[in-house]
Amino acid sequence: MQAPRDVFPPLPSSRLNLLLQRWWGRQSPSRQDRLATLAPLTSVLLFLAAITFAFWYLRNEEVSRAEESLRRDTEVAQQEIRLHLVDNQEQLLRIAREVATRAITPEQFVTQAAGFLQARPAVRYLNWLNAKGELRATQSLQSGAGLEDATAIEHGTAVVDGDGPASVPQASEAALEAARAMRQPTYSRPFRNVDGVWVFQLQVPIIDRGAFAGVLVAEYGLDTLLRTAVPAEVTVRHPVSILDVDFSPLVSTVTNLPGQRSAPPSMTLDLPLTPAANGLMLRGQGYRTTAGLVGNTLFWMVVALSALTVWTLLATWRHMRRRAQIQNALINETNFRRAMENSMLTGMRATDMDGRVTYVNPAFCAMTGYSESDLLDTLPPFPYWPSDRVDEHMRIFQQELQGRSPAGGIEVKVQRKDGSNFDARLYVSPLIDPRGQQTGWMTSMTNITEAKRIRDQLSASHERFTTVLEGLDAAVSVLSVQQGELLFANRSYRLWFGADARGHDLLANGDAAYTEVPEDDVDAMSGLPTQELTEVGTHPREVYVESLQMWFDVRTRYLQWTDGRLAQMLIATDITARRRVEEQAQQQAERAQVTSRLVTMGEMASSVAHELNQPLTAITNYCNGIVSRVRNNAINTEELVAALQKTARQAERAGQVIHRIRAFVKKSEPQRQAAKAQDIVEDAVELAGIELRRRKVAIHTYVAQRLPLLRVDPILIEQVLMNLLKNAAEAIDTAQMPAERRHIELQVVPRQSPDEGSVIEFSVTDAGPGMREEVITRLFEAFFSTKAEGLGIGLSLCRSIIESHHGRMRAENLYNGSTVIGCRFAFTLPVDQTPPADRLPAPAVPKDVSASNPNAAAS
Repeated sequence: MQAPRDVFPPLPSSRLNLLLQRWWGRQSPSRQDRLATLAPLTSVLLFLAAITFAFWYLRNEEVSRAEESLRRDTEVAQQEIRLHLVDNQEQLLRIAREVATRAITPEQFVTQAAGFLQARPAVRYLNWLNAKGELRATQSLQSGAGLEDATAIEHGTAVVDGDGPASVPQASEAALEAARAMRQPTYSRPFRNVDGVWVFQLQVPIIDRGAFAGVLVAEYGLDTLLRTAVPAEVTVRHPVSILDVDFSPLVSTVTNLPGQRSAPPSMTLDLPLTPAANGLMLRGQGYRTTAGLVGNTLFWMVVALSALTVWTLLATWRHMRRRAQIQNALINETNFRRAMENSMLTGMRATDMDGRVTYVNPAFCAMTGYSESDLLDTLPPFPYWPSDRVDEHMRIFQQELQGRSPAGGIEVKVQRKDGSNFDARLYVSPLIDPRGQQTGWMTSMTNITEAKRIRDQLSASHERFTTVLEGLDAAVSVLSVQQGELLFANRSYRLWFGADARGHDLLANGDAAYTEVPEDDVDAMSGLPTQELTEVGTHPREVYVESLQMWFDVRTRYLQWTDGRLAQMLIATDITARRRVEEQAQQQAERAQVTSRLVTMGEMASSVAHELNQPLTAITNYCNGIVSRVRNNAINTEELVAALQKTARQAERAGQVIHRIRAFVKKSEPQRQAAKAQDIVEDAVELAGIELRRRKVAIHTYVAQRLPLLRVDPILIEQVLMNLLKNAAEAIDTAQMPAERRHIELQVVPRQSPDEGSVIEFSVTDAGPGMREEVITRLFEAFFSTKAEGLGIGLSLCRSIIESHHGRMRAENLYNGSTVIGCRFAFTLPVDQTPPADRLPAPAVPKDVSASNPNAAAS
């Protein structure tokens, strides 16, 4: 009974076919077409590769055999030459020993040399030279009897007891020296002899009892050596040549015809000519007898047929590929349009000429909440129309069918399936078929609910912003830089300057009262800032508008307007009231300065009276003396003139005191000018000297040399120094200090500090009792004084004066251990402060600044 077929396992070939069929069935049609085309193309390329490899392998085998034959023959030639040279060298060593032991005479040497040359035709001649290089005997193959010595040497004839050295080339001399030095047989470099034949010499040293007694010179002809030493079977198969050190051929077994050049050998093998070791090389040459792979006609026929087959297959594959590309392009275009329609957020709805829905995309279904089956083939009214707006939507839909929809779209309300509504905008365009006929309408719907909400918020924000700008007391305006057009102006601007750009230009280009824009910040050619617009900040300027009798604080900056134009924004704030307050404060500060000086002079009234009493008393005495002597006729003209001159000097002295006091206390406008520190110190010390002399206080001044000029008000700085010196004198006198401590030091020196830069420091140091710590902390407060009759404005005013000059003022106690030995007031003035005279601000109202005052009580 026959067993079922599925009992036996399938054959391996059947299983492989099954696997191939399954794999082929899983491939796409386009991939199957590509594989069907590539399979025969691959087969042809593999066949061509196999044929090429076979030709290449056979050619390489032939080349290997030829190279092996060349190597074998060249090595045989090298070995034969080596044996020939070694045998000759041993024979010459034997003859050299006999010559050294004097076993033979020169005549016997000639006889032995003749036998040596007969057996060795490669040796041209054999010479015996003594230690000085003089020829003792020679024998050559071309010798002839009965010739003279010189002729015999030239032609190789036997010569005995020559008188002088033979003429040999430089290579022979070098070999002689080497044999003499090494005491070993030496081969010379090849050279041409007098016959033009390439030769080299073997020089065997003759050693007699350890001393050099001469050499035996055997000259080899290269051509003869090559012909006699190399076997004939070698020269028949391969040409053999001898090369020099620079690989130039000297002799060869093959001689070219005159005027002809032999073809270069395809194979060469170079071996050294041993045992000569003189740089000569033995070269064997080989030639290929068969054409190469490129010259094989059969090979090119196979290549041509394979190329034709490949070209046919490639043409078929390109044609199938173009068809597949066109099919793929159509599929990709369809998929792209479908993916674009499915991914876009805009809803698309197509209707025919009767208004029937023929197409909706997923976005339209997502917007309305209805599925595609709910909307296709429906006629108006559509389910997404709100029930209370059906008539409105019907009217709009009729406009769409008639082609009267506005190009800007139509804003409508749409109801979702869940009953909620949203705002949408509809755009309508006709559908045209390939024949150019209209088949329907395509409507795109966009949800504008969020955009409408944002637009309403922006409108409300803009309204609020405009309301705020309109309510500002400051004038706000925006001017286009290129066109000069006023882009925006608020209510305050329109109230003060009207609705044109002249007010903006007046404020932007008016004269600044205090602050000016640096020249480098503005491009002189165009008036625009040199920095990037995003980096340009505000530039505060105070401008006075004469037509309005008002002061404005003006700030400007450049910005990019909403339409992209470059614009300048200006904010002008009314500061008229503040300016008036500042002017009043300045006037009060000036009056306070004059009052302070008057108070100082009032306190120094008794000292001033005493100072003036001396010149006035002297004047009175001089006048009374003159009157008395004139009445008594006891004075001559010279004595009268001398007395009058002394009287005039005393009157001038009194006048100077009165003039200086008057200049100090008179009311004047603050004026900054270039002044020397030395002059300010001298004037202050001269005025303060009246008070210091009354209180018996000495003063020592030191002013550094070559100080730079100061741009200050000299009277104000003099007032500060007067106040500090008077306070120091009062502190010393009130404390009843002993005589050794009744002195004041005034120093003026330059200083350099990281925070202030280059300044000049004025310091007043006394040896008084110092001040308490709680007094130092309040020293510069306005209306603070430690004296019962003091007003408390002296030091506060001094500090204000120094700060108005951009300086600093400080005070500190001086200690010796824990004991206070005095105090020191110091203030600094910058040397580079040079503001214009008409910009000098008045001293500010005294501020509460914590400083340490080491010295006298506050004035």
